[in-house]
Amino acid sequence: MSKTETAAKRIEQVDRRLTHDAAAEKDSAPVQWASWVGEIADQPQLITASIATIAAGVVGGRRDLMRGGARMLAAHLVATAAKSAIKHSIDRARPRKAIDEGDDRFEPGDSDDHQLNSFPSGHTAGAVAVARAAAREIDGAAAPAAIGAIAVAAIQPVAGNHYLTDVLVGGAIGWLSEALVDAAFRRLAPHGTDERLGR
Repeated sequence: MSKTETAAKRIEQVDRRLTHDAAAEKDSAPVQWASWVGEIADQPQLITASIATIAAGVVGGRRDLMRGGARMLAAHLVATAAKSAIKHSIDRARPRKAIDEGDDRFEPGDSDDHQLNSFPSGHTAGAVAVARAAAREIDGAAAPAAIGAIAVAAIQPVAGNHYLTDVLVGGAIGWLSEALVDAAFRRLAPHGTDERLGR
């Protein structure tokens, strides 16, 4: 086994131990409730929030909301495509399955089983992408969006939904996806003046 393989194995072992420890109370009522709240970062909810933001901007005549909602939707779609491509190439048992059934699978694969699609965290990817997109355009959105994304990411290992590395990679996917969308917006739809933005 090469040094790289040895290091990767060691990281995986530490990741598993830390996550399993974090998920010790995964079946408790407070954790289950927090996990349910964290579903706000699932794909349908984030798409709905993005479209609702655009609609609010149209109705209220606020270009920051229109642009912010468009950025949110675009960033989310890019992040979703990226995380889906990875999920379709890797099978990883979720921590809950590993703890309850002893299945520590982490290998190349294309399973459609939800319990084998732990890597990476799609909720984290979507939450980070949408939060950063909202913060770029919408007045006052930066702090609450960041807090929301952090909360969504933090609950994943505790609830036994994802490993720490799933969350870290999901966050990186969301960050990079939004950065790509930001570059496209800056090139194709620059801000213009504050007056044009309705601020």
